[in-house]
Amino acid sequence: MVYPFYFTILMATGILYHPTEGSKTYTVKKIQGKELVITGKGDSPLWKNAKELSDFTYPWEKEKPPFTSFKALHSTDWLYCLYNVFDDNINIFVDKNVKSEVGASDRVEIFFKIDDRLSPYYGLEMDPLGRVMDYKAEYYRKFDSKWEWPAGQLIIKTEVRKDGYTVEVAISKKSLKELGLLKDATLMAGLYRGNCIALKGNEANLKWISWVRPDSETPDFHIPSSFGILRLED
Repeated sequence: MVYPFYFTILMATGILYHPTEGSKTYTVKKIQGKELVITGKGDSPLWKNAKELSDFTYPWEKEKPPFTSFKALHSTDWLYCLYNVFDDNINIFVDKNVKSEVGASDRVEIFFKIDDRLSPYYGLEMDPLGRVMDYKAEYYRKFDSKWEWPAGQLIIKTEVRKDGYTVEVAISKKSLKELGLLKDATLMAGLYRGNCIALKGNEANLKWISWVRPDSETPDFHIPSSFGILRLED
């Protein structure tokens, strides 16, 4: 459903094309010299230079969520992201080993939007096995599940531990720029986690964790208010 009045207001306030003032912001520090080598463990000494973001919440639950942290760094050519997840009950659905199975598994997620119209926006949902459910979407929840992140421009490695898992990602700036996402050293991004409490076949009981608290009474990340800002430092 299209809401013409809503979009008129967005156009009038100028936030379709600019990060919303007051949005939660994470500063991505720049790597000087050689590139970061991702292993899935997050064990590169370079990660010590990144700020740890850990203020994730359960927007739609009363209890405190399990610990989740996010870090990011960037170089001349790449954006690096690191999720560290504590989870003593990891649930992963594997049948045909297709990317849609990530949707019934524990996972972390990164969404990128061009502007608040979400037309389009892009999702990367990554499970502890390193599988990615990548897609292009249009508001509201019109998914192109056959779409894939440009070949060779996305690297994902993971490690499963007794107490959780780590997801380490490298995304080329080339792809981010060509998709219209990286502008003025800024990315409008949503950082999320799907915490799978129980799994029966391909039916997952999920509780949703987010960096930004979306303006929705029911679980929904596919709206403009669920995004924050990643600002790349010089």
